[in-house]
Amino acid sequence: MATSNAIAHLSVVSAFVASRSCVDAVDAVNTSEASEASGELSRDAKVAHWDPGGVLLSTRSISMTDAIRVSSPITGTDKTLSFEAGHLAQLADGAVLARIGDTVLLATVAAARSVREGTDFFPLTVDIEERAYAAGKIPGAFFRREGKLSDQAILICRLIDRPLRPSFPKGFRNEVQVVGTIFSADQENPHDILAINAASAALMISGIPFDGPIGAVRMAYTTDGEWAPHPTFQEGDAATFELVVAGRALSDSVESEIAIMMVEAGGTEGSFEKYADGAPKVSEDVLAAGLEASKLWIREAINLQRELVKEFVKARGPLKVLAFEPQLDYKDDVYARVEALGTTSLSDANKLTTKTERNNALDAATQSLIEQLSSEFEGRNGEIKAAVKSLTKKLVRRRIVDDGVRIDGRGISDIRPLSAEIDLFPMTHGSALFQRGETQVVNVTTLGMPRMKQQIDSITPDEFRRYMHHYNFPPYSTGETGRVGAPKRREVGHGMLAERALVPVLPSEQEFAYTLRVVSDVMASNGSTSMASVCGSTLSLMAAGVPIKAPVAGIAMGLVYDEGTYVTLTDILGAEDAFGDMDFKVAGTADAVTALQLDTKIDGLPADVLSKALHQAKEARLTILNVITNTIAEPRSEVAAVAPKIVSMEIPIDKIGEVIGPKGKVINTLQQETGADIAVDDDGVVGTVTIGAKDGRAVEEARRRISLILDPPTAEVGATYQGRVVNIAKFGAFISIMPGRDGLLHISKMSPLNGGKRIGQVEDVVELGQALEVKVDDIDPQGKVSLSLAGEYASVATDDETPRQRPARDHADRPARDHAERPDRDADRPRRERDASPRTTPTSSFEAVFEAELADDLGDLGPGGPSFTEGDGGRRSPRPRRR
Repeated sequence: MATSNAIAHLSVVSAFVASRSCVDAVDAVNTSEASEASGELSRDAKVAHWDPGGVLLSTRSISMTDAIRVSSPITGTDKTLSFEAGHLAQLADGAVLARIGDTVLLATVAAARSVREGTDFFPLTVDIEERAYAAGKIPGAFFRREGKLSDQAILICRLIDRPLRPSFPKGFRNEVQVVGTIFSADQENPHDILAINAASAALMISGIPFDGPIGAVRMAYTTDGEWAPHPTFQEGDAATFELVVAGRALSDSVESEIAIMMVEAGGTEGSFEKYADGAPKVSEDVLAAGLEASKLWIREAINLQRELVKEFVKARGPLKVLAFEPQLDYKDDVYARVEALGTTSLSDANKLTTKTERNNALDAATQSLIEQLSSEFEGRNGEIKAAVKSLTKKLVRRRIVDDGVRIDGRGISDIRPLSAEIDLFPMTHGSALFQRGETQVVNVTTLGMPRMKQQIDSITPDEFRRYMHHYNFPPYSTGETGRVGAPKRREVGHGMLAERALVPVLPSEQEFAYTLRVVSDVMASNGSTSMASVCGSTLSLMAAGVPIKAPVAGIAMGLVYDEGTYVTLTDILGAEDAFGDMDFKVAGTADAVTALQLDTKIDGLPADVLSKALHQAKEARLTILNVITNTIAEPRSEVAAVAPKIVSMEIPIDKIGEVIGPKGKVINTLQQETGADIAVDDDGVVGTVTIGAKDGRAVEEARRRISLILDPPTAEVGATYQGRVVNIAKFGAFISIMPGRDGLLHISKMSPLNGGKRIGQVEDVVELGQALEVKVDDIDPQGKVSLSLAGEYASVATDDETPRQRPARDHADRPARDHAERPDRDADRPRRERDASPRTTPTSSFEAVFEAELADDLGDLGPGGPSFTEGDGGRRSPRPRRR
């Protein structure tokens, strides 16, 4: 076809795209000229415009305004943040290509034009598509294509969802989908923050009702005590703490105050080692300062999005806003009647302190109201239930703000009763039960060999995961039925939050070579099971003998805002989480924060409210830490008897080959004979040998043998050893007489194994692994050991005459050999062999020197013996190999 032939001459072909005023057209872009440094198309790029029938309509140069692009330098860095719209995914409601460094992603948004029948919530879904090609990789999965979302992608989805969800108008229930596709990952700049900003920008130009824009930034706390914006992966690893913050502007001004909406933060691996070296710790005050500092870069991202909207409208015209019908759960007339009839019964039900009793009372009150009002509001029972829920929320919040009394009767800063146990199950390596009120979590630690680390198949530089924290939330934990199976996104997020809280205090792999897995199984849930998982995991890690730097505890905080009053709640219940305005989780040691997660349902929080909540959380954390340390004061000095015993030792990198041996023979023999699992690794400078086994004696034996390989003992001439055949050559067998020390039993000394008769091949009388008693005859200056048979074979009479049995004679007395007696040999030898000049190079290998010495003393050693040439003392030429 003409179209196909023409497109074949173009370097890049786009899909059928056009603006809504020109549908069903193809733009093929010629990008043969080098792209500019900014990554945009060159000014000489060409566009060939075709109609659907394949007819060329026009060829024109494109200008830089065909795609709407805005960019801005990031303060305090050498980076630039840029947004582009109008070029890709033109049929989506909104699409923005975002870039920082060489990391590029496309965020698209699409909304349904109507509400799905029966929808009683806002159906927002967020997906992140991490393309392996973005990092120049092929997926490592069996099918070699991307599969289900990775844990990392799920966490990014949650990061995007949390600040966006509260920004849609009340009553908007059209389904909205946000999809982020990573096209380029430069292995330096993370794409999660870019995805939040790009998703917000796509919504801003989509016409979908959205109270944005939302800006986001990552901050790294350096070892110098400074907050650095938009750190690279490498800079984040070098820091002690990372902080992800999202917020919105409270006005249209470019200098608008920023309200914090979402925070995700945690210490980095090895941060407590950096603290020990003098780096400042991340306290509540440092964290509050970081949140305040983040507003500058959030504001920059917001202003750049506003500039994109302005340029987009200028180029494409006013945005067409999606019209929607607000979906109300109930109408005012229903609420008025429910409030008049149900205030007293619902208030009394909410005063019950036990969750089960309270829920039963609320169910009874709801059913009573339905019965009273069903005739008055026929067919509107759903509205009655929704009105009851709304009234309940109002009563709970009013009681907290006005009276300082919570659902279960506690004060605003009171913690529910705490309890802790360890060593629940006999065959686990470490187990614990942590309970706070009606929230109960079992935590189990498992120790494994270093090779059990999880390999990460992602587009980031991270390759392995040594510590894994998995969280399970079965339906029975809330007294309900439901699906049990693969973890949901919430479970992945809660597990990663607990993992982030504990990673900073874990020992390094050099200190503690184990791979670690902790599983948190929720037994009962009524508020903050993720923070209970942190507390229980600390207990199980210490019970397992993991030398953590300090115990870690976590607490969930809540907030109620009413008529200008902010009330911060300590240790919130599940209902307080649902009825409140903030979910604020803080984990840390006695003097440092290790993890933080914050979500708000209101426009944002003032800095002083956040600071107060942080200090209130610390008081609760110290109380919980006392309970933990009273249960187990410090990590046990040894791992459990049922856990594998692991030791690691550093070795010179040039010794790795000796430990492994040819084709792994040495290390495999060590593993077979000791029963230990041995792994060898290196970082390019030094090697590390890790030895593990359930039996500690096996570990010690393997370590002893490896030490002997590294510093082998010296054999003694005349001493007898029990050896084992480790290698077979045509001239003899190598016998291991001690770790790291082998000797050669030459074929000429093997006749006792054949009844004293000469042997044809070494394999005829010995085999690999065979045990032999041998004696050291000689050790040359290079340390090479010459062996002979000892024990039962020492007295066997042989056909070979040894030098000690034969009188010494001068070479002049030795009868000359008549080559004519062996015409067949000389005749059969190739001419080039017979005419070869004598070798003048000295023999350098031990085997060659050994053969030369034996030939001088013993002469012809018979079939299979050493092979010599005429030019080297009249020694025989090599025999052809047997086939």
